[in-house]
Amino acid sequence: MLTTFIEPRTTMPIFLIRSLRRTACLTLLALSLPLTAAYAQQTLPVKKFAAGVYLIQAEMASTEAQRELGLMNRKELGTNDGMMFIFDRPYAYCMWMKNTLLPLSVAFLDSDGVILNVEEMLPQTETNHCAVKPALYALEMNAGWFKHKNIKPGTKITMMK
Repeated sequence: MLTTFIEPRTTMPIFLIRSLRRTACLTLLALSLPLTAAYAQQTLPVKKFAAGVYLIQAEMASTEAQRELGLMNRKELGTNDGMMFIFDRPYAYCMWMKNTLLPLSVAFLDSDGVILNVEEMLPQTETNHCAVKPALYALEMNAGWFKHKNIKPGTKITMMK
């Protein structure tokens, strides 16, 4: 038995139907695109730290992909917010600011959380800013944050419970 399907007749003009289909397809495509880098970073776990009397809320970048993306494409960073980079092993790591829109300060920390050195970094540059000794962590904050708080090498950064 042969069945034939007949499309129902509509009074809607064909150009309008095609336009609606196109709009629906574009909407679905837009909704399926990956999140922007700036938004994706907001899903990182956040831990609280203390630097002397100052409290810090830092997103934790512990995988290679998270560390590579870092604070790229961010347009703002809270006053006491930052990002803690956790490396796999102590090494004299370097940071750069490619695609990073904000000026930042980075403190390199040893395995005990003691600051080794602090570097000031200008946005959208590829200048290397390196640890002076093997570091296991790097903490990025707004530019001048460490200087304004008088936090210097030798200060211990501790994780709050």
